[in-house]
Amino acid sequence: MQSDFSDMDRFDRSILAVLASDGRISITDLAKRIGLSKSPTQARLRRLEEAGVITGYRAMVNPIRLGFDHIAFAEVRLTDTREAALAAFNAAVSKVGAIEQAHMIAGNFDYLLKVRTQDMAEYRRVLAEDISTLPHVASTSTYVAMEAVKETALGDRL
Repeated sequence: MQSDFSDMDRFDRSILAVLASDGRISITDLAKRIGLSKSPTQARLRRLEEAGVITGYRAMVNPIRLGFDHIAFAEVRLTDTREAALAAFNAAVSKVGAIEQAHMIAGNFDYLLKVRTQDMAEYRRVLAEDISTLPHVASTSTYVAMEAVKETALGDRL
């Protein structure tokens, strides 16, 4: 099975949609929900996992309930954008726990980081001690999110 979404049939898409909303569903209940028997449902699920379409299962945790309600987006400009410098930056950024997402950008800066902390004081510490000291960082600009207007998971689009 290819991992191309367009090659999946309605049963594969249904499996993904159901698991995206309820990752703890039993195979028996999943089979009932998608309209197949248990054995073909298990085979399809295994195939989706082996193809890398399903990469794992985890609990969705509400960061706000845990006190992590401060979100900032940091633009990062690098001093060097050759492959070795990008690889060094990528490896280092993956080790900073407060960085939820890191995206290489085609634009006036090189990376956009989504940083989640408990408050502005913690963000300032992360910026000074972690982000600014990442390899090849020339400068940063910060944008603080005041409110999340829309946040969706990929499962919401299936």
